[in-house]
Amino acid sequence: MIKVVSKNYVKADKVEKFKELAAELIKESVKEDGCVAYNLYEDVSDSTILTFIEEWKDEAALDFHRNTPHFKRIVPQLAELHEKAKDLNLYRSCF
Repeated sequence: MIKVVSKNYVKADKVEKFKELAAELIKESVKEDGCVAYNLYEDVSDSTILTFIEEWKDEAALDFHRNTPHFKRIVPQLAELHEKAKDLNLYRSCF
């Protein structure tokens, strides 16, 4: 399993647009073979911090995801809404 944690710092006036695009990305991504879980979470103390937490069957599934038309179309649009660069971490299960 591969876990992706993508912490996004969104411009205050762009949060709703970010959520709208994220909903579309999630809707399409969960249909992919190899997607175990994919959701967006809002920081309880700062609504401009939105974090995707994804789980993929393996690296091949994640690579496939990164090359889908919806990913290539939506992710650059999300980046335009950032206040600063996102934090992106990939994790592999230890056990």
